[in-house]
Amino acid sequence: MQDHVARALVVDDDPALRMLCRVNLQIEGFAVREAATVAEADAAVVAERPDVVLLDVHLNAEQTTGLLERLRGDGIPVVLVTGSVDIDEYRDRADAVLAKPFDPRVLVDVAQRLAGVVT
Repeated sequence: MQDHVARALVVDDDPALRMLCRVNLQIEGFAVREAATVAEADAAVVAERPDVVLLDVHLNAEQTTGLLERLRGDGIPVVLVTGSVDIDEYRDRADAVLAKPFDPRVLVDVAQRLAGVVT
């Protein structure tokens, strides 16, 4: 029997940040899908339910809030990624919050924990 490969969805409008997240997660064995918009993220969630979502807070405030609510309602763990100085305002809205810039190792650790990956 083959082990489950953890799936991560990285949602950010910055292609360089998506690549940074993708590469670091793939190195640790994640299957990673990227989305640059909330619409792309919604389609990715329907196509292949991720085990964890890394979501940029500032994609589009109203749409991001809606996506976050849908993900949380579906029981999908969410890591909010933000460049905001005051990250405390986001802590009760997600399973974890990462402030940009972040250490890629911390990103991987948080994603593994939320996706239930045993290391």
